[in-house]
Amino acid sequence: MSAETPAAAGQFTRRRLQFRAWRGERPFWAGLFVMLGGLPIAYFPYANLQIGHLTLAMATTAGAGSLIIGVLLVVLGVSLWFQKHVRVFAGVAAILLALVSIPVSNIGGFLIGFLLSLVGGAMAVSWAPGTPPEQEPPADGNGHDGTPQGAIADTTALEPVEGAAATGDAGPSQGHEVLGENDLSGTSPANGANGRHSAG
Repeated sequence: MSAETPAAAGQFTRRRLQFRAWRGERPFWAGLFVMLGGLPIAYFPYANLQIGHLTLAMATTAGAGSLIIGVLLVVLGVSLWFQKHVRVFAGVAAILLALVSIPVSNIGGFLIGFLLSLVGGAMAVSWAPGTPPEQEPPADGNGHDGTPQGAIADTTALEPVEGAAATGDAGPSQGHEVLGENDLSGTSPANGANGRHSAG
């Protein structure tokens, strides 16, 4: 066991995560299906099937049309990978080319290329970019100004109490007198309480 083993494993993991992030930002599977659908459409009209000493040519009269359809599907699949903003156009074009390949190219590459291109085009049209993940809260659990996360800062300004109780030198009789004038413990609107109780 060498010292290079952990580094190699870490680099493979990093590359895999980079590819995963790249794949998640674009219609990757749609482009792959469209490209795979273009290959049999372009290949089968030019292929020769050997059965013993018998050579069976699957070429059609529209062999050039099959080649053009296959190449266009491959180009559309690559453009879905690297130009994701053309996904709707590329998806619709892939669906139309897959439908055209049925009469032109050996029933759409023996239905293999037709089905792959059709599914890939539908996936490209329906793909939508995801929303970026929200930023996580700070690791120390504090808010922006040092207060604990979720705590509400008390910004209520207290008004000074009128009378001698505000100066702090009120005697027992004066404090009782002030309390009697501003007693808000009742529910009568006559003393200005308006039905609210005060915690005295």
